[in-house]
Amino acid sequence: MALTEQCMIKLQSISTATINAVLFKRGLRNTYIRGVHLINPSAKRMIGPAFTLRYIPAREDLDHLEAFEHLGHPQRAAVEGCPAGAVFVIDAREDATAPSAGCILLTRLMKRGCAGVVTDGGFRDTPAIATLNFPAYHSRPAAPTSLVRHHAVDMNVPIGCGGVPVFPSDIIVGDAEGVVVIPRAISPGVVAEAYEQAQFEAFVQKKVEDGQSVLGLYPPSAATREAYERWRAGAPN
Repeated sequence: MALTEQCMIKLQSISTATINAVLFKRGLRNTYIRGVHLINPSAKRMIGPAFTLRYIPAREDLDHLEAFEHLGHPQRAAVEGCPAGAVFVIDAREDATAPSAGCILLTRLMKRGCAGVVTDGGFRDTPAIATLNFPAYHSRPAAPTSLVRHHAVDMNVPIGCGGVPVFPSDIIVGDAEGVVVIPRAISPGVVAEAYEQAQFEAFVQKKVEDGQSVLGLYPPSAATREAYERWRAGAPN
C-alpha cells in the first residue's frame, strides 16, 4: 500500500519520536531500529517504502572477490533493483565487523533516486558517505570488504533490521534521531494520527515556553483540549 502524496508531505514534519508514540498507542512496541545513526546530518529526511536485502554469514568457498563478477550477485542486483523513492534496508544481523556496502553502491542508490539506506551493520567509506546528500544510517564504520562476514542471499523479502521486523513496502521514516518502521497496512491511519499529535505537541511546546505548567497541559485537561481546538482552528495546516 503506497502512501499518498499528502501523507508523504505530512511525514516531512513528523518526528520519529511522535510516530513511535502513535505506534505504541496501537500496541506496537518494536518499531524503532536499534543502534543506528545518521552518517550525514545535512542530508534530507528519509521517507519511503522498504526495499530489503538480506545477508547471512559468509562462507569462504563462496565469498571471494570473484563473486562480484557475476551480474546476478544479490547485493549488486538489489542495488540495481531498488525502485526510485524506496528506502534500501539491509539485514546485516547487527554485525558491523564488515560493511554492508560502501560509498560507490550508496552513490548508485542516490543516483537512481532512492530515498535513503539503513543497515544494522556498518558502512565503509564513511568520510565520503558523509558528503553525500543522501540519508544513510548505520551502527559504526567498517573498513573491510563485506565478503569477510556477509553473504547476500535474497532481496525484497521480510527481514530483521536492528531487531525490528521489516516487510517489503513497510514505510520507513528516518530523521536526526533514528529510523522507525510503519507497517504498511496501517500506515495511512498512523500518519494521520501522528500529524495531529505533532500539531498538539507544537501547541504544548509553545505553552511551556510561555511558562505554563505541564500539569493539565500534557496530558491535556478538558480546558486544554478546548484551548488547543481554538488554537488549531487558527493554525496553518
